[in-house]
Amino acid sequence: MLADFLQVRDRLLRIATRIAGAEAEDVVQDAWLRWQRVDHNTVLDPPAYLSRTTVHLSLNRAQHRPAPALPTAARPADPADQVTAADELRSALALLVARLEPRSRVAYTLREAFELPYRQIGDLLGITEPHTRQLVGRARRRLAAGPDHPVPRDEHRALLAAFQHTARTGDPAALAGLARSPESARAAAA
Repeated sequence: MLADFLQVRDRLLRIATRIAGAEAEDVVQDAWLRWQRVDHNTVLDPPAYLSRTTVHLSLNRAQHRPAPALPTAARPADPADQVTAADELRSALALLVARLEPRSRVAYTLREAFELPYRQIGDLLGITEPHTRQLVGRARRRLAAGPDHPVPRDEHRALLAAFQHTARTGDPAALAGLARSPESARAAAA
């Protein structure tokens, strides 16, 4: 149990720092406390579980800043945590829809939630690696700056569906498809 946590602690700290900033140490401590309470027999991939938990906890902290963070794909074992995680995911994705255009939204999601390399994201979106870096950087600044715009329900639903598909399958193509046109987003939601 402790060995699993210590093995990925540095990665958890990097994740928390990127999302929650100065509160990263607190987030990692909270992740450790949750890790102690979980039934380890139900966790198939401890590093993925700990990373996901850290993202979720960072999201809670970041929502008060108000820049969003995206939870990773795997689901918590506790049903109450599953409901909380689903609500956090919906809220984070709604914020992305409210503040970012489709291509930025997808690039940011693939980078922050799925930690894809910039080059791979660029290949998926048909843009260069430097352009991808700029897109993600601008998305981060836009998310930190606000303000919110009305959230189109169909775009939110499409982003949620594509995120969940990518989380289940590991195939980012569904998310990448949302960057191409608003019609793609509506089609994915259907």
